[in-house]
Amino acid sequence: MSTSRQAIRVAFQGELGAFSEAAAIQLLGDAISTVPCPTFDAAFQAVPDGRADALLAPVENSLAGSVVRVFDLLMESRLAIVAETILPIEMQLIAAPGASLSDIRSVSSHPMALAQCERFFAAHPQWKRVPAEDTAGSVREALARGDKSCAAIAGRRAAEHYHGVILAESIQDNAEDFTRFVLLLPESEATGWLSPEARKVSLAMRLAHRPGALLASLAPFAKHAVNLLKIESRPIHGRPWEYQFFIDVEASDVSRLEQALSEARGATSELRVLGRYVAASR
Repeated sequence: MSTSRQAIRVAFQGELGAFSEAAAIQLLGDAISTVPCPTFDAAFQAVPDGRADALLAPVENSLAGSVVRVFDLLMESRLAIVAETILPIEMQLIAAPGASLSDIRSVSSHPMALAQCERFFAAHPQWKRVPAEDTAGSVREALARGDKSCAAIAGRRAAEHYHGVILAESIQDNAEDFTRFVLLLPESEATGWLSPEARKVSLAMRLAHRPGALLASLAPFAKHAVNLLKIESRPIHGRPWEYQFFIDVEASDVSRLEQALSEARGATSELRVLGRYVAASR
């Protein structure tokens, strides 16, 4: 890349102040330029269109599971995973300066964020819940109204960006709420990010329709002491009732990974490495 890692333009889905933007800064530092995009499709297109150098996308939440649209778009793209980061998802109740809890009459946010704060809403049954497209966007809109009765739920970064006040902190039901994000770059540039510590691999594979195909494809990883972190099946678009498997594996050294992947290719009809990178601390 012509730009340094610290100064790259990173696309993300959402508005300024979103959790995805916070994750990008957590991973790369605050010297980066962030490029907000309205949808995941637009975010993936930002790199080939030249509007961004990289993409930071959520792939998995510890409570809600995988972000399936991101996996579909990843398979359609020529982007590779070069890094990952895990962000704690903490919900804050944000309102206009000068507002208090007694002023609030309505609370807006993304439906998933609203659903993750059931206990907090149970303590305030008089509040109306208003679904919105985006957590950070709900803060922007609530503050733009200048109405102290309107609040929103989002991350701390949204409160800072839009100059709101946090009326209640960490109001999510489950404290163990984390989202894993991956950094994606064009495949031609991914090798420049490899390091000796990059021992985690994400891959997608398709299997022949025969008994024992899945077992045969996984056996090389067990043989070479490669740890299977995750396995998930997804439908193959355009081929009803056929599936591909998304797998995350990690090994103690790169040679074990390479041996296992070489043997797994022989046991699958198609195997694509989506990226090799350093595992985020858990």
